[in-house]
Amino acid sequence: MPSRTPVIIPVLDESAALPSVLGGMPPGFRAIVVDNGSTDGSADVARSLGATVVSEPQRGFGAACWAGLLATGVDDEVVCFMDGDGSLDPDDLVQVAAPVVAGAADLVLGARQPVARGVWPVHARAANAVLAREIRRRTGQRLHDVGPMRAVQRDRLMTLGVRDRRFGWPLEMVLLAAQAGWRLTEVPVRYHPRIGRSKVTGTVRGTARAVHDMRRVLSSAS
Repeated sequence: MPSRTPVIIPVLDESAALPSVLGGMPPGFRAIVVDNGSTDGSADVARSLGATVVSEPQRGFGAACWAGLLATGVDDEVVCFMDGDGSLDPDDLVQVAAPVVAGAADLVLGARQPVARGVWPVHARAANAVLAREIRRRTGQRLHDVGPMRAVQRDRLMTLGVRDRRFGWPLEMVLLAAQAGWRLTEVPVRYHPRIGRSKVTGTVRGTARAVHDMRRVLSSAS
C-alpha cells in the first residue's frame, strides 16, 4: 500500500476544532498532530480520532512544525502543514500538494480566500499584505500570502536550514527556499472562521507578536 502524505498540524488548545479538521482529512493524507502544551485535552482528542500525536514542550509555532517534521519518515517524499483551528479546509490539501507530488514545484503555499466578510480581521490581513509585498520585493516571487497551509519536498526542507522556532518559521522557509532557487507557487484555499478562541490573527496582540517574529527574520535575512 502506498504511504499517505503526512500533514503536520501544530495545536495549542484546539480540542473543539480537531474533530472537524481530522474528520475532514482527504484520502491519501495522514495527520500528525503536534501538541504544543495544550491544557484542554487536544492530544487525547487527536489520538481518539486516529492521528499520530507528538508532544513538543518548547512553545512556538516553528518548534511544533519542526517536531512534526522530525516525526515523518524517510519514505515521505512530500509533507504538508496546516493549522488545526478549523479555519482551513482539509480538502484543499489535495490541490496544494498536487504540484509538489507531480514534481512541478518544490514548495506550494495556500493563498487564503475568505469565504465570508469578517473572516480575516483587518489588522491581520493588512499585516499579511505588507509582508507579502516585502517577499515579492526581495525574491521576485509572485506570492500574496505566507499562509499556514503548504506542501513541500520533505528532504529538501530538512536540509534548508530554517532556524526560527516561533512565528517567523513560515516566512523564513519561503525566504530560504527562494534564495536556494526552489520552484515556488501558490494556489487559492478557502479560509473559514476559526473554531474557538484565536491566539494569533484574531487578536491585535497576537498579530503584533507574529509580526515581531517575522520582522526579526526579515532583519536577519537582509
